[in-house]
Amino acid sequence: MIKLRRSWIKALKLIFPSEDLLLTPEHKLIFGTDSSRILDMPWAVVRPQRPEQVRDFLDFAQKEKIPVFTRARGTNMVGACVPKGGGIVLSMLKLNRIVDVDEHDFVVVVEPGVVTYELQKTLCAKGLFYPPDPASVRISTIGGNVATNAGGMRALKYGVTGDYVLGLKVVLPGGRVLNLGSRCHKNVVGLDLTRLFVGSEGTLGVFTRIYLKVLPLPPVTASFLVGFSELDHALDTVQQIFQAGILPTALEIMPDLVLKCIEAIAPVPWPEGTNAILLIKLDGHEQGVKENLAELEKICAKANVQQKGMGKDEERLWELRRLVSPASFKLKPNKMSEDITVPRGKVKAAIESIKEVGQKYDLPILTFGHIGDGNIHTNIMFDANDEKECKNANQAKKEILKIVLGLGGTLSGEHGIGLTKRPFIGWQLKRDDWFAMRQIKRVFDPYNIMNPGKGY
Repeated sequence: MIKLRRSWIKALKLIFPSEDLLLTPEHKLIFGTDSSRILDMPWAVVRPQRPEQVRDFLDFAQKEKIPVFTRARGTNMVGACVPKGGGIVLSMLKLNRIVDVDEHDFVVVVEPGVVTYELQKTLCAKGLFYPPDPASVRISTIGGNVATNAGGMRALKYGVTGDYVLGLKVVLPGGRVLNLGSRCHKNVVGLDLTRLFVGSEGTLGVFTRIYLKVLPLPPVTASFLVGFSELDHALDTVQQIFQAGILPTALEIMPDLVLKCIEAIAPVPWPEGTNAILLIKLDGHEQGVKENLAELEKICAKANVQQKGMGKDEERLWELRRLVSPASFKLKPNKMSEDITVPRGKVKAAIESIKEVGQKYDLPILTFGHIGDGNIHTNIMFDANDEKECKNANQAKKEILKIVLGLGGTLSGEHGIGLTKRPFIGWQLKRDDWFAMRQIKRVFDPYNIMNPGKGY
């Protein structure tokens, strides 16, 4: 690992007080990894408390050609936060203020280190609603959500993070500051650079302020659990829900293997013999929700339903869904987590093909998630200490990605590309598309210091 030059340390100390400049291995260790479990130690870690420090740091980093890896809670699943190859980690956790909540404009202004769930609670108390809810909502930050254009279970009805970003204040390498977008809900003046930065995985610049659109809080919510003896019946029911004109807030599927994992770590409400679960959430005004629930009852009456019922404790039902990731480790100690997306009409074909891949390589592969918008999370479970299983897991991943692309799908629906999917990006992007993205990056980051080696 490179040793920091004395002149670099001196310059960093002028920008950051001692407690916000981390140089020892024990202090730096946690900043070398994320939820991908890939590890590469940074040269140093800096923790700005003011936007001016970000500006001064990126000015210094560009002059010295030092790689910069921006992060917050490190919940990313594809290694987008890992300082691969070395550099300085820029932790945004101390830039965590909710700057403004405007109940008349329906706009909230935040710094990037604000935890998404904390923002949602603050807004709820004021009768406001910020819909995006990634699985990591209780610990992930708004800045990280914007950097990956995170989705979540409510994306079916309300869209993803990018649909709520009205504007950004962005610091570029060299210390230049861009003020993109505005507090207005509509704005078509000039190129939409705000959209360009959303989902850019830290490769273009650093957000120091984020302007978000919020909505009125829905007055009523209701959650509905439906259990099936066969996965096919659950998939057919999804089509019937849409054909009935119902657009749920969230619509999640959990097949048999997923259910077994959850049963191993928590009490569950479904009976033995249940091989697939649909979790459905509705919101709106009371009469509308009642009418949709009545229609769901009719649909279930026609289906081969193992169990159906309202969630008396809605939050508990959705916590069961959030248990899928930790519960998966009951099967194997390691996993490859994919968030593939296919056209809605191809979900059944995708799930069936992925199941065949698991049988071929004798590996448990979990498929679950946002069936309403075709975003199927796929966890390939394996033992990293078993050479054969490692080889089979890597081969299974390649076959699954090819299946998905063959169905007209995408490599990632919400996690991004990071390190783990970068070797396969050429399978989806054409050469000219990829080249255009690289040219755009050079405009904002001419020396390739921002999260190098990631994404595109």
